[in-house]
Amino acid sequence: MPRYNNLMTLDEFTIQQLRLFPNATGELSGLLRGIGLAAKQVNREVNKAALADILGVDGSINVQGEVQKLDTYANEVFIKVLRSGINCAGIVSEENECMMLFDDAKSNQSKYVVLMDPIDGSGNIDINISIGSIFSVYRRVSELGKPAVLEDFLQPGIKQVAAGYVIYGSSTILVYATRRGVNGFTLDNSIGEFYLSHPDMRMPPHGRFYSFDNRYYNQVDPKLKRYVDFCISTTENRKGPYSNRYYGCMVADIHRNLLKGGIFFYPQVEGRPEGKLRLCYECNPMAFITEVAGGSATNGRQRILDIMPEHIHQRTPLFIGSKEMMRDLEGFLQ
Repeated sequence: MPRYNNLMTLDEFTIQQLRLFPNATGELSGLLRGIGLAAKQVNREVNKAALADILGVDGSINVQGEVQKLDTYANEVFIKVLRSGINCAGIVSEENECMMLFDDAKSNQSKYVVLMDPIDGSGNIDINISIGSIFSVYRRVSELGKPAVLEDFLQPGIKQVAAGYVIYGSSTILVYATRRGVNGFTLDNSIGEFYLSHPDMRMPPHGRFYSFDNRYYNQVDPKLKRYVDFCISTTENRKGPYSNRYYGCMVADIHRNLLKGGIFFYPQVEGRPEGKLRLCYECNPMAFITEVAGGSATNGRQRILDIMPEHIHQRTPLFIGSKEMMRDLEGFLQ
């Protein structure tokens, strides 16, 4: 029987953090607890996917392409939970072409907006491999008391006040970062509580894994091809050859690298000159988490968190991971 005498729930942890700031209003803590609640609901359906008839596509198309049923369900859950709370003025979601404003008296007083990818790794849904949810929180730049505006969402990643992800796998873990650190919480399904299981997470400066879709090997810049060759080299790589681990779910790959060290990259390729991943609700939150944990993230030329987004569904190449491995990569790219 598990013991929880010394473990702290997500709610307890956010309240404890709130006490460190005498002038804090509690809005951010409430928003994070709301995201945790939505994640529990999504997790429930993930665990019974075939029984709940949420496998397969739902017949609609979004900005990424064909939509899975679970994409639609998770999007609706996060929107419903955040709308019903009082701590979010609006959201941007991968599943919606335009921003969605919660234009009511209470929501318009909220200081925060959320950007999210409700389900990352949709292609893994039908085969029972890890998937995830990603979220990013910004403080509004528009006037409180009025509806949020587009500029609230189009801020560089360095302006994030919090970011996180949920990974639905052999266990369900919610990881979130503020500037004070990165902490992970594991869901106990029997009682429906997230417990602090990974306090003060730090990414090792070096690892033994690289995450890259090798089908694009012949479509990338020759400099990057040389780095991939370096990763698997038995002579050039002073650390020895790396193992390629690529799940088709960025959350799963970066979660592993956060715990064990490694590097993930999805570059520009033929037919995708701007890459595939979305800057605002995929790359920015994962870059924020990684940097707070001691790693780094770039688009190959510029720090991800310094990029000023031009539109909410903007794409960018992404190179992200352990500090020393990123340093090696940058040597090849330069």
